[in-house]
Amino acid sequence: MNVILRTTLIGLSVGIIGTGMGGIMAFILNRPSKKFLSGVIGISSGLMVAIVTFELLPEAFALGSVWGTAAGVCIGTMGAAYLDGFVSKIQFKNRGKHAAYIKTSVLLGIGIALHNFPEGLAIGSGFVAQERLGIGLAVVIALHNMPEGIAMVTPLRVAGYSKLKAFSLTLLAGAPMGLGAYLGALIGSVAYEFIGICLAFAGGTMLYITFGELIPRSKSLNQGRFSTVFSVFGFILGMIVSKTF
Repeated sequence: MNVILRTTLIGLSVGIIGTGMGGIMAFILNRPSKKFLSGVIGISSGLMVAIVTFELLPEAFALGSVWGTAAGVCIGTMGAAYLDGFVSKIQFKNRGKHAAYIKTSVLLGIGIALHNFPEGLAIGSGFVAQERLGIGLAVVIALHNMPEGIAMVTPLRVAGYSKLKAFSLTLLAGAPMGLGAYLGALIGSVAYEFIGICLAFAGGTMLYITFGELIPRSKSLNQGRFSTVFSVFGFILGMIVSKTF
């Protein structure tokens, strides 16, 4: 099989399987209480912050400059803010009070897709540099995509989406990794500086979504300290995963 085609298929599989493993939560969430949902979304928000803090930004710093990374985060944040305004104008028919959760899921899906693209670039470039490096990156990235699938599928289920549909949408969010892997394999080692900028951009997007959507949504479901405690727990869990694998 052609090396570029094989790398593309590996990247696509990693993206879909990674977010899909988190999306399996759709089949567990049946009729959860508001307190339970507050905790799950809180954990998801903490995990997302940990991924940005311990994975995306350090890698962006390693591949580029501090100013380039800061610029990437700013552009990603502004891009997410624009998308937030755009998505807010969309009328979700027959969803009523659940429309806010659909908006959260749409923004998360876009953020995860943006995140998966540069990670696909890293996998593709890694395979070009050394096959063992590419395989190692693929395994680690698949594990790190699990909490993103959880973060996306939870508000979808709250909004009334069926288990299968919610799960399928998380799989779709992982697909851009295949395109990233294809371009990474084509560009090779030249892509590394570009990957750093992309990672910073994705980090800014995910931070905006976490602070602007996930944390407020978690707090609205339970006004006490419950969601805050679980957010911190999610951050600690994300830190352990990031530094263990």
